[in-house]
Amino acid sequence: MKLVFASNNKNKILEIQALVPNTIQIVSLEDIGCTEDIPETADTIEGNAILKANYVTEKYGYDCFADDTGLEVHALNGAPGVYSARYAGEQKDANDNMDKLLSELKDKSNRKANFKTVIALNLNGKQNLFSGIVNGKIIEEKIGTNGFGYDPIFVADGFEKTFAELSMEEKSTISHRGIAVQKLIDFLQKID
Repeated sequence: MKLVFASNNKNKILEIQALVPNTIQIVSLEDIGCTEDIPETADTIEGNAILKANYVTEKYGYDCFADDTGLEVHALNGAPGVYSARYAGEQKDANDNMDKLLSELKDKSNRKANFKTVIALNLNGKQNLFSGIVNGKIIEEKIGTNGFGYDPIFVADGFEKTFAELSMEEKSTISHRGIAVQKLIDFLQKID
């Protein structure tokens, strides 16, 4: 089965392809000739995943899935949330985003946070949603070079290392995206 993943984020594509069975081939937006930035104008993580999936299905006619992920920090009332990728501005720079977040948490004792991923799957004229959440905390400095986004400052509950210190395999077994993708895979294998 070929399935379009509504993303041109090479890190996400590699992470997802590593998670799905060999029977599912992930096709990127670039592979189908979609080079435009799909608008992410919803005010929820679920809404953005749905917008992206519907955009590809409506404009290109493909069954596809799209995800949106946000980091929700308790002391900041769930921010950056839906604005995680562009928290420090439209340049979408991970280091700028982390620096802004660390600065805003400087005097806060509550550093609890969670990553949330929602996947919207458009398949055979129907839409299904799958979500994954991992709870943890924001540490005070960046540690690690693996992963992307906020991984160097996030430690999942029950772990000592940041997501950026874990290998892709270790991270994918516990991460928000890994949980959501596993739900997607379980669903696809039932209809395969």
